[in-house]
Amino acid sequence: MSTTPTWGVVATIKASAIDILNFVAHHLELGATHVWIYLDAANPEAKAQLKPHPQLTVVRTGDNYWQKTRGKKPPMHQPRQSFNVRHAYNRAKKVDWLLHIDVDEFLWPDRSITEQLAELPEECLVARVRPAEAMASEDKTDVIHFKSFIADSTLRKRIVAEIYPNFAPYLNNGFVSHVAGKMFLRTGQKDMAIKIHNVMQNGQQNPGQVELRDMALLHLHTTGWDHWMQSFAYRHKKGSYRDELGSAVPEDQGGLNLHKLFVHLAEEPDGLRQFFQEVCVATPELRAKLAAHGLLRSHQLDLDAKRRKHFPAFDM
Repeated sequence: MSTTPTWGVVATIKASAIDILNFVAHHLELGATHVWIYLDAANPEAKAQLKPHPQLTVVRTGDNYWQKTRGKKPPMHQPRQSFNVRHAYNRAKKVDWLLHIDVDEFLWPDRSITEQLAELPEECLVARVRPAEAMASEDKTDVIHFKSFIADSTLRKRIVAEIYPNFAPYLNNGFVSHVAGKMFLRTGQKDMAIKIHNVMQNGQQNPGQVELRDMALLHLHTTGWDHWMQSFAYRHKKGSYRDELGSAVPEDQGGLNLHKLFVHLAEEPDGLRQFFQEVCVATPELRAKLAAHGLLRSHQLDLDAKRRKHFPAFDM
């Protein structure tokens, strides 16, 4: 690998054209050498903008794609994502590192990404970026507040209990979405069995893994109550709230995973709304609690400006 490593991004996306272009523009602005976009649903408006760009590869994963590459389309989106990451990884000759993320996830480095990747030892094949989960704003502002990952696992349970007194047993790190983050994968390696949050090589999980402490993955899991509810049914059945996922406290110790918790809350008057208000809204009280533990991040993403810079024809 060169002393100035290059990196790229791959994503499987079903979203509006503006969301896709915002996502791509943000990562081009950060210095991505190449971005691979696998469209999980037809989006001719986005494809027309993406396809001519020399740093982008856009693939429409329709019936022909799945028939040709896999024989049939996986019914769940997680296997589709994993397959597309492997598809891109095998073709990622232009970059030294490849990162798989979603359309609502945005890298946010505290210092140069290239510099951080250059510091990794040769035996490191996996570099993990931990998430920071967005909270819904109570006022109209361009600043988004995020709750950070608690790096010290020995303090995590106590801190979460202090911040979320009513729901701590059900919350891993205080998040409603994943805490595992996503991974930069060193390209050109053999026998890499790639999943969404982990990789296996010859029986070894995440070989040489290093955590990138000077970078966060800003996860816009929810931007408000309406946005959360629009995605709730899908997430509860097939996504990040599905029943097969574990719980922060094992069920034999009195815990519930979010799937079962939300079933109970949905039966109570305003149960889901009360959960959302305590856990997902950037109230002054919650921000103060997070800040007291060094867990509050506040950022202005400026996505519209980045999109206009990299895709000026879209806004004409």
